[in-house]
Amino acid sequence: MATFLYKLGRLAFRRRHFVALIWVALLTLAGVGAASAPPAGNSSFSIPGTEAQKAFDLLEQRFPGASADGATARVVFKAPSGEKMTDAGHKATVEKTVDELADGSEVASVADPYKGNAVSEDGTIAYASVKYDVSGMELEESTKDALEDAAQQARDAGLTVEIGGDALQAVPETGATEIIGIAVAAVVLVITFGSLVAAGLPLLTALIGVGIGVSSITALASALELGSTTSILAMMIGLAVGIDYALFIVSRYRAELAEGREREEAAGRAVGTAGSAVVFAGLTVVIALVGLAVVNIPMLTKMGIAAAGTVAIAVLIALTMIPALLGYAGRRVKPAGAKGKLLGRARKGEPKPDQPAGQPKANLGTRWASFVVRRPLAVLLLGVIGLGAAAVPATSLELGLPDDGSQPTSTTQRRAYDLLSDGFGPGFNGPLMVVVDAKGSDAPKDAFTDVEQRIKDLDGVVAVAPPAPNKGGDTATITVVPDSKPSSVQTEDLVHAIRDAGGDIEAKTGAETLVTGSTAMNIDVSQKLNDALVPYLVLVVGLAFLLLIVVFRSILVPLKAALGFLLSVMAALGAVVAVFQWGWLSGLMGVEETGPVMSMMPIFMVGVVFGLAMDYEVFLVTRMREAYVHGEKPNQAIVTGFKHGARVVTAAAVIMMAVFAGFIGSSESMVKMIGFGLAIAVFFDAFVVRMAIVPAVLALLGKKAWWLPKWLDRALPNVDVEGEGLRTAAERGTGTGPDEDRELVRT
Repeated sequence: MATFLYKLGRLAFRRRHFVALIWVALLTLAGVGAASAPPAGNSSFSIPGTEAQKAFDLLEQRFPGASADGATARVVFKAPSGEKMTDAGHKATVEKTVDELADGSEVASVADPYKGNAVSEDGTIAYASVKYDVSGMELEESTKDALEDAAQQARDAGLTVEIGGDALQAVPETGATEIIGIAVAAVVLVITFGSLVAAGLPLLTALIGVGIGVSSITALASALELGSTTSILAMMIGLAVGIDYALFIVSRYRAELAEGREREEAAGRAVGTAGSAVVFAGLTVVIALVGLAVVNIPMLTKMGIAAAGTVAIAVLIALTMIPALLGYAGRRVKPAGAKGKLLGRARKGEPKPDQPAGQPKANLGTRWASFVVRRPLAVLLLGVIGLGAAAVPATSLELGLPDDGSQPTSTTQRRAYDLLSDGFGPGFNGPLMVVVDAKGSDAPKDAFTDVEQRIKDLDGVVAVAPPAPNKGGDTATITVVPDSKPSSVQTEDLVHAIRDAGGDIEAKTGAETLVTGSTAMNIDVSQKLNDALVPYLVLVVGLAFLLLIVVFRSILVPLKAALGFLLSVMAALGAVVAVFQWGWLSGLMGVEETGPVMSMMPIFMVGVVFGLAMDYEVFLVTRMREAYVHGEKPNQAIVTGFKHGARVVTAAAVIMMAVFAGFIGSSESMVKMIGFGLAIAVFFDAFVVRMAIVPAVLALLGKKAWWLPKWLDRALPNVDVEGEGLRTAAERGTGTGPDEDRELVRT
């Protein structure tokens, strides 16, 4: 591995024009594809194997032409104080609005509130339901404008009017904080390298990689039904890992220059050593993201594969374009510790290239590692207890999916949601749709009536609409309004109660009863994700564990890495619960409405955080492994690993946190929660687990940390992440100097 990447790095350095041309061509091709691609259509949300999805599919079969996946809108009207919607003037205004809405080219139907019993008991609130032929993402802008114009005319007549539903669905915005995150990353890179040129290389390559990845996703969005969140996630992860991977290779390049190597040779060795760590770190992230497919939720699978593709692009760019750009930069990229124009002097604790061998002042990483190896047990206990305390809120984790009730109060969707709750009860925003399949029943009408009556007898039901049969008379829908809000435990219990009653009804009448609707779909999603969490953990952690055994040639180091990850992900979940469910610091984070944590969050965090956590494990511990196999004692190898890697890993963690935190400003609650969760997870994992717990455990284990059974050592492939093969070649005189190394590359 190291020898191959060494050759690749030198080749890219020498053929930099060709390498740069390839990546620019790919970026241009992806950009043209994105610009010429049709707009993304409906991002279908299906959950194979669940009752809610089965009922939805049945509706499409038995009620053809009903536009089951079409957009909907609820235009909610509220009368001024002291007046009612039944007043003649207000009634005329609403009827005029309904007529205007019905004229739309994409409108399937509009329900008049006065004919459909859609006026509240106190008469102050009414709503008109609008059904469209196409999904919210496919609606023409003119249709959306017509909806808003009709509402505005009713407002001008003196009514309060808000619009709910998905007809006004828009692509989520990430906000200015994303730019701030990138700016913070730039500042950290400048401080780390002391040079604008060296700092600009990781940013440039990361932006190119993200540009290719996101443009490709945009180009394929319509064909593959990719949602807008998919590209945001790919951008989030692609930026973070792209900057970090390039950072590690540039840092190693500067270290090789500081040892007196020629620039082409330094580029080759940087890619051969740090590049090997990049490959395996990237593999762990890809495994974690692609592994999301085991959940069998198509939307989650597509998000994972798209993000994994962006990570793979980031790895390839780091291995090829970084050495090419280093060739262009030439002497503008200084050796580590060398005097630069920007900062003016070498950093303390780092010997200058021409400094004779001696005892330079230890840097912060060296001093910290020396402290940890002297007090490993105390550091270990403090770290574990701290993360355990942060994880405590996770014990009260409640899961759900966001709806209009989780939107900011400044949006019309949220205000419509609140008006409907006030006028018709909290359960009105999350009605249940019961589908009765009486095809196997001898008396379908009796079966429909029986189901209706059984549901009315259940606790927690406010209203039950009469059965609405299809043309064939073998299937009917019954709308049920709970007395609790959609995300509540009481509503979930009602769904299970209806399903339990359906078993008795089927035995009695032969009719099958299914519960669907957005609320039931959310409940099924949460259950499916909970059921998939353990198999997913076993698959992803197991595969990554085997991969790390190959990388570190150790049993205990990968085991320690996996256990440390569990600590950091549980602590991060605890922080997410504290902010988004309990409301701690919610104002600071821009969380206007607390509630259940998004159902996908635990399994998604497990996947992404595990991959990112292994990044730091690989980058930091491979330096220790490299020192150990080169003859240093275990504790000294820990100090050496921190001496060379702590500063860079710290910079990488701060950059990744800044990039993730930049997405907290998103208007989409899902993106906001993911950004915060990943940022806090990186903090816990990088600064508590990898910087404190890992060296403490390694210090306690000593030589046992690097133990591997002899039979397993013989069976495992030698991937040579530490670059031992390069050193061996140098010792044999086949690759010591630039001339010899150049000959090695040619062969």
